[in-house]
Amino acid sequence: MKIIILGAGQVGSSLLASLASEKNDIVMVDIRHDLLQKLQDRFDIRTVQGNAAHPSVLQQAGAAEAEMLVAATSDDETNMLACSMADIIFKVPRKIARVRAIEYFSFPGLFSPETIPIDYVISPERIITQFIQRLLEYPGATQVLDFAEGRVRMASVRAIRGGPMVGREIRELHQHMPNFHTRIAAIFRGGQPIVPNGSTVINHGDDVFFLASAEEIKDVMPELRHTEKPYKRLIFAGGGHVGKRVAQALENDYQVKVIERDPGRARKIAGQLGRTTVLVGDASDKELMLSENIESTDVFCAITNNDEANILSAMLAKRLGCRRVISLVNNDAYADIVDTSHVDLVISPQQATISALLRYIRRGDIAQVYSLRHGACEALEMVAHGEPGVSRVIGVPLSEIDIPEGVVMGALVRGDEVLQVHHDTIIEDGDHVIMFLLDKKLIPAVERLFNAAGA
Repeated sequence: MKIIILGAGQVGSSLLASLASEKNDIVMVDIRHDLLQKLQDRFDIRTVQGNAAHPSVLQQAGAAEAEMLVAATSDDETNMLACSMADIIFKVPRKIARVRAIEYFSFPGLFSPETIPIDYVISPERIITQFIQRLLEYPGATQVLDFAEGRVRMASVRAIRGGPMVGREIRELHQHMPNFHTRIAAIFRGGQPIVPNGSTVINHGDDVFFLASAEEIKDVMPELRHTEKPYKRLIFAGGGHVGKRVAQALENDYQVKVIERDPGRARKIAGQLGRTTVLVGDASDKELMLSENIESTDVFCAITNNDEANILSAMLAKRLGCRRVISLVNNDAYADIVDTSHVDLVISPQQATISALLRYIRRGDIAQVYSLRHGACEALEMVAHGEPGVSRVIGVPLSEIDIPEGVVMGALVRGDEVLQVHHDTIIEDGDHVIMFLLDKKLIPAVERLFNAAGA
């Protein structure tokens, strides 16, 4: 597929890293020569330097032959104008844009073929807000991901000594909870993936990914760690786009405080929020944190635009006794080195955004996709199409399908019914198959496997 990516920043370069190994023809456009040079040295791509919204730059990038354009610059208006130019002048079939400002989403129908021609709008702020909401809904989880329009969810938790299933074989989970449709899809031990089977023992400290219906997740989690009380008191450091949006989404269900350094910004969002307490100050100020009873706060979440400030304020909150601390980190290099004994969870806006983008870029009929473990793994919801005898998967027992090693079949959704997968499960046309890929390099093999024509 010929894809043009506009913007060589964190999102654009992360997307490039995800797609470059999949035999895509990619052109990267940015106004900064140094960024383009670094990417050209690292990947086999073509680059064009210039303003992403200028027709001449798009023409130089090959927009007339492009199958898809992804506008991921840091400027909303540039992204929207670039998509308009790509549609009006070059008739690019598929256009995706990152749009951050909340105000643009207040007008339904703004993005459509008749208005601003963008096929799919990515809002990092909306994605992060939904991510945080899920984490608060399931105390103790490190990720909660939706499949099949929310009927199936994948949760990841850190197994803790004292959980009934810790130190026991996986097959005992089904004996202990025989009526539950749950499946452990993957285990990461010391950062290394393990394909689980019935005899796999869950160890203390394992990161366990499991699939269950939306109603069953809260019942499965206590099997892997102690039961945690619901969250009530929340503090967010940062009143920017993300902080304001998260506070708006949560203030009716939780006791929410926002700490913002800029007095003008603090006054502005205080007037826009109904029940949130907005404080002017620095979240790295120990005295301020103590005065706001950080030791009795359930969750502290640092979501400013400064990675270092986020990490340090989260570490301070943890040391002062906050129950759970979360840090937003844009630089994936930081995410790999942050000690989980000092910061409970690191959220990467880039990975969350990449997941949303991949759903519209992957080949085949993909209903949902998530990039996991800093882009090393993926979870896919693939729709099976085809006829028995032609398709490699339709009408064939699971045990007879040539499933690539490292691909774990997690669950199957047929209509409104969520089915557990077994060796004798037979996939039908239209089924939604949820899989965990321990290595994203397996994606082309999975796409070929589900090719309706069996080619």
